[in-house]
Amino acid sequence: MKYSTLIFDLDGTLTDPVTGIVRCMNYALTTHGHAPRSEQEITPYIGPPLELALQDLSGSNDETHIKQLVARYRERYAEFGYGENTVYDGIHEMLSSFQEQGIPMGVCTSKLGKYATLVLQQFKLIDYFQFVSGGGYKVRKQDQLAELLKAKTIQSDSLMIGDRSFDLIAARENQIASAGVLWGYGSEAELKKENPAFLVKSPAELLDELSHS
Repeated sequence: MKYSTLIFDLDGTLTDPVTGIVRCMNYALTTHGHAPRSEQEITPYIGPPLELALQDLSGSNDETHIKQLVARYRERYAEFGYGENTVYDGIHEMLSSFQEQGIPMGVCTSKLGKYATLVLQQFKLIDYFQFVSGGGYKVRKQDQLAELLKAKTIQSDSLMIGDRSFDLIAARENQIASAGVLWGYGSEAELKKENPAFLVKSPAELLDELSHS
């Protein structure tokens, strides 16, 4: 394989978090007097940083208020939300095959690291990965990748794999190759716009693409 490390996004790439995210978003919104939103309104915000999602969904630009909403979201997420999640079909098989091939893998997510680790542990994914990079308030994914490069956790010939433009942009800004997955929450048009090395429609297709690269 021509890539030294495979870096996976979490939400929309390894797991489908829609149930937990919708419930936690609405918990945060309603406890602060905002109207609840439908699943259809919330799903476009699966992937982007949490504070941006809550800013748009609440219609507020007040940073103190956004921090309060984020805290409420995480309050419920820590208790229930991380478990309201499912692993996409074929993910375990794909990761197991990469592991058997001796390919180093890690996770880079906008989610707080401790919650990402909870999700990975809950669904028995944690042992596939050498590292988990979590985000924070106003921490951009490109900054996370830059830190991983600086620490030599990853090399410049790594591959960032994700379902949203944010993943591919972060990779490009760090001169890292990217791949888009079409089983998550980003459209084909959204991903193609960022010129990934390739797009795949299933974990099996990703395994095949990389096993022959």
